[in-house]
Amino acid sequence: MKKFDVFILGTGVAGTIIANKSAEAGFKTGIVDNREYGGTCGLHGCIPKKILVGAADAVASSKNLERKGVESLPSINWRELKAFKDTFTDPMPEDKEASFKENGIYTYHGDPKFIAENQLKIGDDIIEAKKIVVATGAVPRELNIIGSEHALSSDDFFKMEELPKSLLFIGGGYIALEFAHIAAHSGAKVTILQRSSKLLKHFDKDIVKHLVDATKELGVNLVMNTNATQIKKNGDSYLVVGNNNGNLKEFTTDVVFNTSGRVPAVHNLDLDKGNVRYSDKGIEVSYYMQSTTNPRVYAAGDNSATFGLPITPFATMEGHIVSANIVDGNIKKPDYGVRPTVVYSLPALAMVGITEEQARKENLDITVNYRSVPHWYAAKHLGERTYAFKVIIDKNTDLILGAHIIGPNAEETINVFAVAMQAGMKAENLKTIPFVFPSASSDIAKMV
Repeated sequence: MKKFDVFILGTGVAGTIIANKSAEAGFKTGIVDNREYGGTCGLHGCIPKKILVGAADAVASSKNLERKGVESLPSINWRELKAFKDTFTDPMPEDKEASFKENGIYTYHGDPKFIAENQLKIGDDIIEAKKIVVATGAVPRELNIIGSEHALSSDDFFKMEELPKSLLFIGGGYIALEFAHIAAHSGAKVTILQRSSKLLKHFDKDIVKHLVDATKELGVNLVMNTNATQIKKNGDSYLVVGNNNGNLKEFTTDVVFNTSGRVPAVHNLDLDKGNVRYSDKGIEVSYYMQSTTNPRVYAAGDNSATFGLPITPFATMEGHIVSANIVDGNIKKPDYGVRPTVVYSLPALAMVGITEEQARKENLDITVNYRSVPHWYAAKHLGERTYAFKVIIDKNTDLILGAHIIGPNAEETINVFAVAMQAGMKAENLKTIPFVFPSASSDIAKMV
């Protein structure tokens, strides 16, 4: 049996922070991962995705400026793009493990299982720790349809040496929209099957409509209200069967991807043996990110049942909070008040705060500024035809309750709104800021 002060499950953002902070504090620290070291964001998520988006954006921007000074349109060489992406991801596992060892952290590979409240089994090794941290992240949701074994995951998208001529995504969330735009701008034929009538249900529906229009204009086949029921191998291609209110539809495609969402990676840890309560939303934790049933255990990141979104900034925040609570006792609680997020479509869709629909349900007295403004300079000078915003303001306090944007540099503009909301700035205050002009941020004064 090997004994530790702190032992961490998962080498993503949260796990890395906790491991390094614990070792820095003088605790005997160990860490394990059942995959390559680095976590989803660094290896299979936000980092490689943004690299692919960057190339797709170059193509999209050139198309928007065709006959406006740009004559030679670029195209994407997928093999070269993947090779460029690999320069970011390939070194990470080895570099991260070496960094852990340099910091005095013991490293393990394998599937950790709880065997007691303070004990884990990894292969033939028995681990006992005063504190155990679960930071295993999330995994793709199972499809549970006939032929689901034929569907690839988002991880597989990044591994493709060549881009197929046609791709079909089952599910219309973040991942599907982002991959669809990347693939379509790379020359592929793309289909998205969505079981409901809405895409991105947590975003403002009016702003989402602009993304839907832009996606259709790109040539993506959006098939709504259709449940995928079966995937059949058909020679070198696949036949996907969908049910649209009792009407069966068939789609032929080279590759099928499961983009039906992600779920907390907690179901294979034998948490019951560790007296760790969990649900489909993840491990149940207190305000101190501590298990509600086993005080020896903490959880951080996408596998914890908190108010945080399953995105890297919140995993980072929770990692620092758990670190502080382990090192200094339970002294910190997370603040989920401001939660900006973005869909890296082309153009990007971003939001922070509540939607108009949420505000109406809460009977809030609000002012809603909603406009489609492709004629504004920020979009017009780029030839971008999709640019819209909706800002929700409390009439009584003049505080910004929510901001929703689709258009050029939306991910940066939304950060300004997030800062303003976090600082409690009033809309009138934003109007007085002399933003650099011209810039995307300079439009904020006209949005509020």
